[in-house]
Amino acid sequence: MKVIRPIRLDDLDALVHMAETAGAGFTSLPPYPDFLRQKIELSLHSFAHTVVTPGHERYLFVLEDSSSGEIGGCCAIEAACGLDEPFYNYHVGVTVHANRELKVYNRIPTLHLSNDYTATSVLCSLYLRPEFRSGGAGRLLSKCRFLFMGNFPSRFAEKVIAEMRGVSDEAGRSPFWEGLGRHFFSIDYGEAEHIVGMGNKAVIAELMPPHPIYSVLLPKEAQEVMGRVHPHTAPALHLLEQEGFRYQGYIDIFDGGPTVEAPLMDIRSNRKSQVLPCRVTADGETPGGGTHLLANTQLQDFRCTLSALTPGEDHVAISADIAEALHLISGDPVRVVAL
Repeated sequence: MKVIRPIRLDDLDALVHMAETAGAGFTSLPPYPDFLRQKIELSLHSFAHTVVTPGHERYLFVLEDSSSGEIGGCCAIEAACGLDEPFYNYHVGVTVHANRELKVYNRIPTLHLSNDYTATSVLCSLYLRPEFRSGGAGRLLSKCRFLFMGNFPSRFAEKVIAEMRGVSDEAGRSPFWEGLGRHFFSIDYGEAEHIVGMGNKAVIAELMPPHPIYSVLLPKEAQEVMGRVHPHTAPALHLLEQEGFRYQGYIDIFDGGPTVEAPLMDIRSNRKSQVLPCRVTADGETPGGGTHLLANTQLQDFRCTLSALTPGEDHVAISADIAEALHLISGDPVRVVAL
């Protein structure tokens, strides 16, 4: 059984391994043990911290095989971005140039450096090892965060965003970076990613031109990848679109990948989920039905998994195995939503 839980310090080696194998574009978790240890410690503090309004908290989760204890993936939520340094995106707007006498009317996509997403909550650090990419593990890893946010909405902003990985080739070359960013820096995209991953995104962004940039002046290859995701990221984007996330014209300043957004309370798995008391079935009795995402309502001991269920009007029946995995006993509340 695959189960989501908060990360622990003894998961450090597994996190380093995932960061080393994720490849270009996984900027939020660079493969440096000391740095990743700090990320884990911040997560532990965030789960233990009393929150009045969303701040610098960052909640980091892992996907664990309950039978073997092996870690197969990770995901995270940043409670509020851009609180101590600018959080940059490009907003793709439109500039119109027209002249009646010449019968010219041109609508030109224009990049505007923006801080519009300041203080929003950010879905980040999603990675699933290739050998775990089956049996609904990707859906579990992506969507578990929405049940956690549904349990504790006061810990998060009213708007939630996700920056999707942009297009780059197997060598880590980004057409958007080559067409724009490289003109202002004497570094490769991989080095820029490293600087971003170590928390210095604002340092690079502040060296970018502050004035609007006409996209038609960029190489065609760079124009074509604006707002597009890396092929490996397409499934993750599809899962977010199922939840109501939409692209609103914001892209990453380095690789041109799209940012998608949704109001917290409108996210499907949050809006349609319900909290019911659980009833643990007798040995040998296996609840049937459609696939559901279900989680306990605990904070530091949060657990989430997938199971076939048929929730009743006043309770939900779960197997003893599910109850054990989610640290539940009969009568405990469980948040559940159909997939």
